[in-house]
Amino acid sequence: MPRISRLNRSEVSPELRSIYDRYLQQRGNVPYFFRTVAHRSQIFQTMIAHMEAVLSSGTLPTRLKELVVVRTSQLNCTNYCLASHSAICLKLGWTPEHLEALKTWQNSSLFSEAEKEALHLAEAMTLHSHQFSDEEMAHLRRFYSEGEVVELLAAIGLFNYFNRFNNLLQMEPTQPASAEELAEAGIQPMTA
Repeated sequence: MPRISRLNRSEVSPELRSIYDRYLQQRGNVPYFFRTVAHRSQIFQTMIAHMEAVLSSGTLPTRLKELVVVRTSQLNCTNYCLASHSAICLKLGWTPEHLEALKTWQNSSLFSEAEKEALHLAEAMTLHSHQFSDEEMAHLRRFYSEGEVVELLAAIGLFNYFNRFNNLLQMEPTQPASAEELAEAGIQPMTA
């Protein structure tokens, strides 16, 4: 039983319905986290806009940002975000071996030096942000411009927020939308 109810498409305003429909089309579901935040329309709309800007704009590939999102979610033990963003990583070309190797990325040959720096940043920001040294920043900057560092920090920071929200609410992974909800949004259910 959710700690805070999740709003269905029929329970939200037309502005929010358009966001629901976009995610139903793209993912086949509206994440439970989104359905929960939808209790506050302005927070929901700005959260979606911010998330989409963080993950889809800038010069870094979404693929790298999603990788640091998964590592951040591993560190925070957030099964909810891990389920969703691991699936996104797989769609973006990471393999199950990559995702498993995140736990010991320092010793893995699966990641480039630049990817390892991004993963180090995710760990530092999540676990001990006050201790990130000037030397560590200089090493990071060998691979990423100032703007790209901002992109990484934004993705890591955003998912530290999302992770904590979902952990506190004990959010379970999102299930596919029902055929009725897809039909209501004008989307044909996928057949196996």
